[in-house]
Amino acid sequence: MAAPSSHEITSLLQEWSAGDAAALDRLFPLVYDGLRRLAARSLQRERAGHTLQATALVNEAYLKLVDQRRVQWQERAQFFAVAARIMRRILVDHARRHAAAKRGGGATRLLLEDSGRAADEPAEVDLLALEGALERLEAIDERQSHVVELRFFGGLTVEETASALAVSTATIKNDWRMARAWLYAELAGRPDP
Repeated sequence: MAAPSSHEITSLLQEWSAGDAAALDRLFPLVYDGLRRLAARSLQRERAGHTLQATALVNEAYLKLVDQRRVQWQERAQFFAVAARIMRRILVDHARRHAAAKRGGGATRLLLEDSGRAADEPAEVDLLALEGALERLEAIDERQSHVVELRFFGGLTVEETASALAVSTATIKNDWRMARAWLYAELAGRPDP
Protein backbone atom coordinates (compact mmCIF):
# COMPACT_ATOMS: atom_id res chain seq x y z
CA MET A 1 0.00 0.00 0.00
CA ALA A 2 1.35 3.43 -0.98
CA ALA A 3 1.98 5.96 1.74
CA PRO A 4 -0.94 8.39 2.09
CA SER A 5 -0.38 11.87 0.78
CA SER A 6 -0.25 14.84 3.10
CA HIS A 7 -3.13 16.31 1.09
CA GLU A 8 -5.28 13.21 1.67
CA ILE A 9 -4.68 13.33 5.43
CA THR A 10 -5.33 17.08 5.51
CA SER A 11 -8.62 16.63 3.62
CA LEU A 12 -9.80 13.97 6.06
CA LEU A 13 -8.78 16.08 9.06
CA GLN A 14 -10.77 19.01 7.71
CA GLU A 15 -13.79 16.79 6.97
CA TRP A 16 -13.59 15.41 10.51
CA SER A 17 -13.38 18.95 11.93
CA ALA A 18 -16.50 19.81 9.92
CA GLY A 19 -18.38 17.01 11.69
CA ASP A 20 -17.97 14.07 9.31
CA ALA A 21 -17.53 11.14 11.74
CA ALA A 22 -16.88 8.74 8.84
CA ALA A 23 -13.78 10.78 7.96
CA LEU A 24 -12.26 9.71 11.28
CA ASP A 25 -12.74 6.05 10.34
CA ARG A 26 -10.93 6.65 7.04
CA LEU A 27 -8.24 8.76 8.73
CA PHE A 28 -7.03 6.32 11.38
CA PRO A 29 -5.52 3.73 9.00
CA LEU A 30 -3.71 6.54 7.17
CA VAL A 31 -2.11 8.06 10.27
CA TYR A 32 -1.55 4.86 12.25
CA ASP A 33 1.94 4.16 10.86
CA GLY A 34 3.00 7.75 11.54
CA LEU A 35 1.65 7.57 15.09
CA ARG A 36 3.42 4.24 15.57
CA ARG A 37 6.75 5.73 14.40
CA LEU A 38 6.20 8.69 16.70
CA ALA A 39 5.52 6.36 19.63
CA ALA A 40 8.50 4.13 18.83
CA ARG A 41 10.77 7.17 18.62
CA SER A 42 9.51 8.43 21.97
CA LEU A 43 9.96 5.04 23.62
CA GLN A 44 13.51 4.57 22.25
CA ARG A 45 14.70 7.10 24.81
CA GLU A 46 12.97 5.45 27.74
CA ARG A 47 14.59 3.31 30.40
CA ALA A 48 15.18 -0.39 29.78
CA GLY A 49 12.22 -2.48 30.84
CA HIS A 50 9.74 0.33 30.25
CA THR A 51 6.26 -1.15 30.69
CA LEU A 52 4.49 1.02 28.11
CA GLN A 53 4.65 -0.41 24.60
CA ALA A 54 4.38 1.56 21.34
CA THR A 55 0.97 0.09 20.48
CA ALA A 56 -0.42 1.02 23.89
CA LEU A 57 1.03 4.52 23.58
CA VAL A 58 -0.53 4.93 20.11
CA ASN A 59 -3.90 3.67 21.35
CA GLU A 60 -3.90 5.91 24.41
CA ALA A 61 -2.79 8.92 22.36
CA TYR A 62 -5.36 8.22 19.64
CA LEU A 63 -8.17 8.08 22.19
CA LYS A 64 -7.09 11.48 23.47
CA LEU A 65 -6.73 12.83 19.93
CA VAL A 66 -10.26 11.87 18.91
CA ASP A 67 -11.55 13.47 22.10
CA GLN A 68 -10.07 16.85 21.13
CA ARG A 69 -13.12 19.08 20.81
CA ARG A 70 -11.50 22.50 20.51
CA VAL A 71 -9.07 21.70 17.70
CA GLN A 72 -9.91 22.82 14.19
CA TRP A 73 -7.74 20.40 12.26
CA GLN A 74 -5.99 22.14 9.39
CA GLU A 75 -3.18 19.87 8.22
CA ARG A 76 -1.11 16.75 8.81
CA ALA A 77 1.75 18.58 10.59
CA GLN A 78 -0.70 20.12 13.06
CA PHE A 79 -2.22 16.68 13.78
CA PHE A 80 1.18 15.12 14.48
CA ALA A 81 2.21 18.15 16.55
CA VAL A 82 -0.82 17.63 18.79
CA ALA A 83 -0.09 13.88 18.86
CA ALA A 84 3.49 14.59 19.97
CA ARG A 85 2.25 16.80 22.81
CA ILE A 86 -0.23 14.14 23.91
CA MET A 87 2.40 11.38 23.82
CA ARG A 88 4.75 13.59 25.83
CA ARG A 89 2.07 14.05 28.49
CA ILE A 90 1.32 10.32 28.58
CA LEU A 91 5.02 9.46 29.02
CA VAL A 92 5.52 12.13 31.68
CA ASP A 93 2.47 10.90 33.59
CA HIS A 94 3.76 7.34 33.28
CA ALA A 95 7.21 8.42 34.53
CA ARG A 96 5.64 10.26 37.48
CA ARG A 97 3.65 7.18 38.46
CA HIS A 98 6.77 5.02 38.11
CA ALA A 99 8.87 7.45 40.16
CA ALA A 100 6.19 7.61 42.84
CA ALA A 101 6.05 3.82 42.95
CA LYS A 102 9.81 3.70 43.39
CA ARG A 103 9.75 6.66 45.82
CA GLY A 104 11.93 8.73 43.52
CA GLY A 105 14.41 6.01 42.66
CA GLY A 106 13.02 5.16 39.25
CA ALA A 107 13.44 8.38 37.32
CA THR A 108 13.14 7.82 33.59
CA ARG A 109 16.22 8.77 31.61
CA LEU A 110 16.36 9.66 27.95
CA LEU A 111 18.82 11.00 25.43
CA LEU A 112 18.78 14.48 23.98
CA GLU A 113 20.07 13.67 20.54
CA ASP A 114 21.32 15.97 17.80
CA SER A 115 22.58 18.24 20.51
CA GLY A 116 26.05 19.39 19.57
CA ARG A 117 26.85 19.03 23.26
CA ALA A 118 30.31 19.38 24.68
CA ALA A 119 32.10 16.24 25.81
CA ASP A 120 31.71 17.14 29.49
CA GLU A 121 27.93 17.56 29.26
CA PRO A 122 25.65 14.68 30.21
CA ALA A 123 24.36 12.50 27.37
CA GLU A 124 21.20 11.56 29.26
CA VAL A 125 18.59 13.55 31.11
CA ASP A 126 15.81 12.59 33.44
CA LEU A 127 12.41 12.78 31.68
CA LEU A 128 10.84 14.51 34.68
CA ALA A 129 13.72 16.99 34.88
CA LEU A 130 13.33 17.66 31.14
CA GLU A 131 9.60 18.20 31.63
CA GLY A 132 10.27 20.75 34.37
CA ALA A 133 12.90 22.48 32.23
CA LEU A 134 10.50 22.62 29.27
CA GLU A 135 7.86 24.21 31.47
CA ARG A 136 10.40 26.84 32.57
CA LEU A 137 11.47 27.39 28.94
CA GLU A 138 7.83 27.78 27.94
CA ALA A 139 7.49 30.62 30.46
CA ILE A 140 10.51 32.33 28.84
CA ASP A 141 9.92 31.47 25.17
CA GLU A 142 6.80 29.51 24.34
CA ARG A 143 7.74 28.91 20.70
CA GLN A 144 11.14 27.45 21.59
CA SER A 145 9.43 25.08 24.00
CA HIS A 146 7.04 24.01 21.26
CA VAL A 147 9.93 23.52 18.84
CA VAL A 148 11.62 21.14 21.30
CA GLU A 149 8.36 19.31 21.84
CA LEU A 150 7.75 18.86 18.11
CA ARG A 151 11.32 18.02 17.11
CA PHE A 152 12.39 15.95 20.13
CA PHE A 153 9.18 14.28 21.24
CA GLY A 154 7.33 14.43 17.94
CA GLY A 155 10.17 13.64 15.58
CA LEU A 156 8.94 16.30 13.15
CA THR A 157 11.38 17.63 10.61
CA VAL A 158 12.41 21.27 10.53
CA GLU A 159 10.00 21.81 7.64
CA GLU A 160 7.08 20.07 9.39
CA THR A 161 7.77 22.02 12.58
CA ALA A 162 7.85 25.28 10.63
CA SER A 163 4.52 24.39 9.03
CA ALA A 164 2.93 23.42 12.34
CA LEU A 165 4.07 26.67 13.99
CA ALA A 166 3.55 28.85 10.87
CA VAL A 167 7.09 30.26 10.87
CA SER A 168 10.09 29.94 8.57
CA THR A 169 12.51 27.02 8.61
CA ALA A 170 15.31 29.46 9.51
CA THR A 171 13.35 30.49 12.61
CA ILE A 172 12.88 26.84 13.59
CA LYS A 173 16.59 26.08 13.14
CA ASN A 174 17.52 29.06 15.30
CA ASP A 175 14.91 28.24 17.97
CA TRP A 176 16.01 24.58 18.02
CA ARG A 177 19.66 25.56 18.51
CA MET A 178 18.88 28.12 21.21
CA ALA A 179 16.42 25.88 23.06
CA ARG A 180 18.86 22.95 23.15
CA ALA A 181 21.62 25.17 24.52
CA TRP A 182 19.29 26.59 27.16
CA LEU A 183 18.03 23.13 28.14
CA TYR A 184 21.55 21.72 28.51
CA ALA A 185 22.57 24.64 30.70
CA GLU A 186 19.35 24.31 32.74
CA LEU A 187 19.64 20.54 33.16
CA ALA A 188 23.33 20.78 34.06
CA GLY A 189 22.57 23.49 36.62
CA ARG A 190 24.70 26.09 34.88
CA PRO A 191 23.68 29.67 34.08
CA ASP A 192 22.09 30.40 30.71
CA PRO A 193 24.51 30.27 27.76
